[in-house]
Amino acid sequence: MKFGIVTFPGSNCDHDCYSVTRDVLGAEAEYLWYKERDLKGSDCIILPGGFSYGDYLRCGAIAKFAPIMTEVIAFAEKGGPVVGICNGFQILVESGLLPGALIKNKNVKFICKNVRLRVETATRFTSGYTAGQVITVPIAHGEGAYFADTETIEKLENEGCVVFRYCSVDGRVVDEANPNGSINNIAGIRNSAGNVLGMMPHPERCSEEVLGNADGAILFRSIMENIGPS
Repeated sequence: MKFGIVTFPGSNCDHDCYSVTRDVLGAEAEYLWYKERDLKGSDCIILPGGFSYGDYLRCGAIAKFAPIMTEVIAFAEKGGPVVGICNGFQILVESGLLPGALIKNKNVKFICKNVRLRVETATRFTSGYTAGQVITVPIAHGEGAYFADTETIEKLENEGCVVFRYCSVDGRVVDEANPNGSINNIAGIRNSAGNVLGMMPHPERCSEEVLGNADGAILFRSIMENIGPS
């Protein structure tokens, strides 16, 4: 299986994603430069975290116009799997591949810390977890509060499209466990078709035991087990 990892000006987690997929899990991986229009036979596209284009205008607002995104959008619309992490999630909502928006954290400060997530549902990206499982994953963002109108939130909830929620250590979805003010403690969502995942926490930063936590590796392993070569 081959992962294509997009690098935008300002990306800073592309190397982490490359290292986890190739060096830790043994998959094939290749960087995809933002100016290119070739996905190079990738089976799954990753839009990594960072500060694409310096987060000017809005996070992800300029990156959605990068030449590579024309191909990523077409790939996703044909059912190809795409994962957006942190800034990648922001790019997905700006591109219209996922609904809603990511707005400033409720404390209007950048937050960098470990958080607890509750896995809400089994998807091709999360099949290695169990529904209700609590995992620990770091966050690092200033505009990570998920927001959408009432109709969109109801649709996401009713269709089981909420994949991760911020929670307490014992799995309770409470305000105290919500680091940024996201509606319904939403930390990650998928599209209705199930082939696009966006999440604010960084699984690539917790995918090796030597780092003290390998909860994130399960996400990448789930992708490898459920998405074969195209």
